[in-house]
Amino acid sequence: MDIHNLNKAFESRVRLGIMSALMANESLDFNRLKELLEVTDGNLASHLKALEKEDYIEVSKSFVGRKPNTQYMVTTIGNRAFKAHIDALEQLIKNSI
Repeated sequence: MDIHNLNKAFESRVRLGIMSALMANESLDFNRLKELLEVTDGNLASHLKALEKEDYIEVSKSFVGRKPNTQYMVTTIGNRAFKAHIDALEQLIKNSI
C-alpha cells in the first residue's frame, strides 16, 4: 500500500469536511460551514486558517447590512491538491481489495 500520495493537510476529518463542502459549492460562509460540520467556532477557525496558510482556500470578507460576512472558496491549488488526495484514497482502496 502506497500512502505517500495522501496529503497531510486533509488528514483531519474537519479539513476533509471543509474541502468537500467547498468543492461542492462555489463558496460558503463561516456559519454555514459550522452548521454543516457541527464544530465549534474555534475548531473551525483553526482548520480554516491551516487550509488558508497552504493556499488551498481563499477568504473574502464583506458586510451584509451591518453584519460581517466571511466567505470561503477553494483556490485552484486547493482544487488540484484535493482531487489528487481523493485519487490517492481511491487508489489505496482499490489496491487493498
